[in-house]
Amino acid sequence: MKKSNWVLFLCVLLAGLMILSLTGCGEKDSSASGEKALEVKFTHVVADSTPKGKAVIRFKELVEKNSNGKIKVSVFPSSQLYGDKEELEQLKANNVQFIAPSVTKLVGFVPAFQIVDMPFLFKNDQAAYNFYDGPTGQKLMKTLEPQGMIGLGWWPNGAKHFTNSKRPLRTPEDFAGLKFRTQSGGVLDAQFKALGAGSQTLAFAEVFTGLNNKTVDGQENTFNNTDTQNYQDVQKYMTISSHGRLDYVVLTNTIFWNSLSPENKKILEDAMKEASIYERQLADEENLKSFEKLKSSGKMEIYTLTEQDREKFIAAMKPVYDSYGDKIGVEYIEAARNSK
Repeated sequence: MKKSNWVLFLCVLLAGLMILSLTGCGEKDSSASGEKALEVKFTHVVADSTPKGKAVIRFKELVEKNSNGKIKVSVFPSSQLYGDKEELEQLKANNVQFIAPSVTKLVGFVPAFQIVDMPFLFKNDQAAYNFYDGPTGQKLMKTLEPQGMIGLGWWPNGAKHFTNSKRPLRTPEDFAGLKFRTQSGGVLDAQFKALGAGSQTLAFAEVFTGLNNKTVDGQENTFNNTDTQNYQDVQKYMTISSHGRLDYVVLTNTIFWNSLSPENKKILEDAMKEASIYERQLADEENLKSFEKLKSSGKMEIYTLTEQDREKFIAAMKPVYDSYGDKIGVEYIEAARNSK
């Protein structure tokens, strides 16, 4: 073979190898032009059927539709990819790009996130939403950035209410001598101590058993959790108190986010805004449905705190604010208290 033919043969061979290497890297064509799709992962620990699960699916649909398939979102519900303990670590390592943990999971990074546990702080659901969406709530979100995380949205689960098996809880004095399950220590332990009650940390999966065998007398939770976990079967009394919150924060990885083009950032931000509105609607609807089920079951005696009742509880919680006010930040507490 002539030298010129060998040169031509080698050029063709090298060109073919380059094409194979480019098409074999794991990315997917998102258009006829061969533009590569951006692939991201969203992991969470609850079922697809929950408000959070449904909102994640809505986010995926919006992103893929509005990007014309240029961004692909893979969803991993029910701890299929990572559990509660792993997802924050994996997000920081950029092994997953989106998570939606409970707000209280962030306390180890920024103590101010304990604000959701501060008792009798938010007047109602809308007051909490207005705080989250307002400048102070957004400022709190930004405190996560030095930790390698960016907050994209607050996703509510709902307000907490007290239940117990011993007696109606209408005044702070009614709590004396009772023991309540908590999901963690700190503010929640201080809350029950201020009421003259005890507390014991139990995993969520262990609560029903703990209530049933009287390891604890009561618990605090959203209407939906109380209903779906069948606590009405082992708790005779409910006090509608709205004294604390159980909510989520949607997070992304800082390095990943800063690597995005302005166009892709806008697509993801717009989808998150719409998915957040949807999630709040679902959470409100599910809690209302569960409250109606709890009432109609006839298994619980339900009492709603009056404004006068709440004032007594607020006064009783002064030791909690004295202990945790500076740790959380007076600015955040006052903004939440004054939110309407």
